[in-house]
Amino acid sequence: MTVIDLGEYGEEFTANPHPVYTKLRAEGPAHLVRTPEGGDVWLIVGHEEGRAALADPRLSKDWRSNDDWEYGELPVSANMLETDPPQHTRLRKLVAREFTPRRIEALRPRVQEVTDGLLDAMLAAPDRTADLVDSLAFPLPMTVICELLGVPDLDQEAFRVLSNEAVAPTVNDGKNTSVREMGEYLIGLIEDKRCTRPGDDLMSALIRARDEDGDQLSPEELIGMAFLLLVAGHETTVNLISNGVRTLLGHPGQLAALCADFDGLIDGAIEEILRYEGPVETATYRFTKEPVLVGDALIPAGAPVLISLASAGRDPLRHAAPDRFDIRRAPQSHLAFGHGIHFCLGAPLARMEGRIAVRSLLERTPDLQLATESAQLEWLPGMLIRGVRHLPVRW
Repeated sequence: MTVIDLGEYGEEFTANPHPVYTKLRAEGPAHLVRTPEGGDVWLIVGHEEGRAALADPRLSKDWRSNDDWEYGELPVSANMLETDPPQHTRLRKLVAREFTPRRIEALRPRVQEVTDGLLDAMLAAPDRTADLVDSLAFPLPMTVICELLGVPDLDQEAFRVLSNEAVAPTVNDGKNTSVREMGEYLIGLIEDKRCTRPGDDLMSALIRARDEDGDQLSPEELIGMAFLLLVAGHETTVNLISNGVRTLLGHPGQLAALCADFDGLIDGAIEEILRYEGPVETATYRFTKEPVLVGDALIPAGAPVLISLASAGRDPLRHAAPDRFDIRRAPQSHLAFGHGIHFCLGAPLARMEGRIAVRSLLERTPDLQLATESAQLEWLPGMLIRGVRHLPVRW
C-alpha cells in the first residue's frame, strides 16, 4: 500500500488543505497517509464514508486499546470523547444531565453581555485596528465556559498557551508535555473546587453528580471531563468565530447580504461557515477493532483512523458546488460537530456564541476588513484544529 505523504505539501497544505482533499476524494474515500507530524494513519475523506465511520462501533475511541499510543495513559484521557460504550454511555449520561438545552439557553443574555463588553473595549482602540482572536474570538468562549464550569478566575492566558499547544502542538517530542501540564493544572483546580469553593456551577455539579445507581465520576474522570469541557468548550468556538469572519470578509457579496438581513440569514451563515471552513479539520483518532472496508480500501485491525470533517464538507457527492460559499444554501446536514454517540455535546452553545459574536461584530463595524494580506496569516499547525493564530482587522 502506497503511503501518501501530506508533509510533502508543506505549509500550503496547512493554509489550504482543500485542493489536496479534492484530489484524494477523486481517487477514493480512504487513503493511507503520513501526516505532517510524521505518523502513518488512514484518512477518510468522503462525506458518506466519514459519517458512517463516525458512528461505526468497529472504530474504537479508547486510546488505551492501542499499546502504541502513550496519550491513553494520561489522566486527561479519562473523558467521554476517548472512551467506548458502556463507559462512554455512563460518562455522557452524568454530564448531559447538567449540560441541558435549558441551561445553555439561559446563557444567552450573558453571552450577549460578554460580547458587548469585549466589543466596547476593542472599538475603543484609537487606531481602529485589533487582533480579532485576542479581542473577541478567544475571550468570549473562554469566559463563558469558565463561568459555566465555575472557574471564572482561571488564568486564561496561561490556560490558552497550554490549550493551544495541546490541540495544535508546535513541538512533537512524543512526550505530550502540554497535555501532562494541563492535567496537573486541573488537579489543583478540581481540588480547590471540591474542598473550598463548591457552588451552583457545572464543575461542582459534576463532582456531586450521581446516577440512580449511585455512580459518580472518579478523580481521573473529573480531570478528563474538565479537560474536555474547558478545551473543547472554547477552542472550537474561537475558530468558528475567526474562520467565519475571515471567510465573510473574503466574500463581500455574501457579507453584504448578511448585513442586510441578519434576522433571516445569520443561522444559515453560521451553518455555511461550519460546512465551508469549520474549526475542526479532522475528528480525533479512532482505532479499528477489526478489518474495516471503506470504499475499495481495507483498513486493517488496530490501525489509527482520522476522518476529515473539512473534506466531508466539500464533498460534491453531498454538497452541490461545494467550493462556493453561499449563506443562502439550502439547509443540509454537515459533519462539523461530528456524528453518532460522540456528536458534540456543546454544539448548541457553540452555535449560539457564533451567531451572537458574528452578528454583534458586523452590526457595530459594517466597514470591517482584514488588516493584513491573507498570505501573511499564521495557521495553527496539525490536522485537528483549523484556524489562524491571529486575525488583524480594521474598521
